[in-house]
Amino acid sequence: MLRVLFVDFNSYFASVEQQLRPELRGKPVAVVPVRTDTTCCIAASYEAKAFGVKTGTNVGEARRRCPGLRIVEARHGHYVRFHNTLVELVDSLLPVEQVLSIDEMAGMLLPKFRAPEAARALAVRIKREIAARVGECLQCSIGIAPNVFLAKTASDMQKPDGLVVIEERDLPQCLYGLELRDLSGIGPRMEQRLRSRGINSVPELCALDRREMRGAWGSIEGERYFEALRGAVLPERETQHRSISQSHVLAPNLRNDRDAYAVLSRLLQKATRRLRHEEMLCGELIVSIKYSGGQKWGEALTMQETDDTLELLRALEQLWRRRPRMGDGPLYVGLVLARLVCRGNYTPQLFQAPVRRQESLNRALDTLNERFGRQAVYFGSAHEALDSAPMRIAFNRIPDLDWEGDDPARQASGAR
Repeated sequence: MLRVLFVDFNSYFASVEQQLRPELRGKPVAVVPVRTDTTCCIAASYEAKAFGVKTGTNVGEARRRCPGLRIVEARHGHYVRFHNTLVELVDSLLPVEQVLSIDEMAGMLLPKFRAPEAARALAVRIKREIAARVGECLQCSIGIAPNVFLAKTASDMQKPDGLVVIEERDLPQCLYGLELRDLSGIGPRMEQRLRSRGINSVPELCALDRREMRGAWGSIEGERYFEALRGAVLPERETQHRSISQSHVLAPNLRNDRDAYAVLSRLLQKATRRLRHEEMLCGELIVSIKYSGGQKWGEALTMQETDDTLELLRALEQLWRRRPRMGDGPLYVGLVLARLVCRGNYTPQLFQAPVRRQESLNRALDTLNERFGRQAVYFGSAHEALDSAPMRIAFNRIPDLDWEGDDPARQASGAR
């Protein structure tokens, strides 16, 4: 039985840019985090992919491979706004049950759409409505199958603008032409693990029984994978939020200690706002630096669980003083708030008297920034970096523009 329709938007960041800027349509486009040849592409249009430019390609190398490549600095606020519009549109045609990432979503087929022809007709309608109501550049590949795992796999089998239906009667033979890495959940390490056990192809993987599959994975996940390959609908496993991370590749003019520290301060202030928004506390701050010469440094500091910006900025200052002095300037800075606990599950120490004053200050800062703009009030150590480290989109987390998006003025200034 067909139960799931999976939508995967093709070259999403680049497609949004082509929709917003007609002069980019039909041209090879690479979306980058910052305008420098030393960074990597975070997205590429299909016109650029034809030249071998893809996510992760060094910008300098991308220019060599693709003469005439248009380099566009990422504008994540636009990608989130388009995402929200697309989720709303798809949900108006079938219930969206899962949003897996900024460019992927899965909907459950109502009984009247579970026959193959009805499901195909619905997919065609979704494509047509997206083109008419959002934009013709927003192409998507749609997979239809008995479960989310197989529907996602189907969406990857025909790109761009594909439509693939996998029925239970076609399993598992319809997967035999795929490589192991084409299956969701099998990355480089898992592929290596399977090959070390003599499993080198999808037919060999599908030939394993439930016990052998569990042995190959080394856990019950192998049994879940066995069932998923055969079309079973499995309950989603609950995931626990374990860390909040922020990072930024520094523009050439910021590759010095003063500006790098200012960027770290801004990243930390953004991370602590998110921490409070999600009603979490952190007990560890991890800071890392990559230098232009290839050297790396990172260190962690544990503390009493907190969501106080000023306390975390003091921790950042301590870690910053411990950094090694390298000959080359910093290229990349990042931080992680770890050892997270839910505020509701935390019991403060008996003599934590200043906590109420800190909470009042943080609430006042958050309220002012929400009302007057997200950079209306901030700690001065981030002053030199207000135009740096804009909002980024993680693989499986879509930012909330109401409280963590960049100010509209900055988005407008970054349009070109």
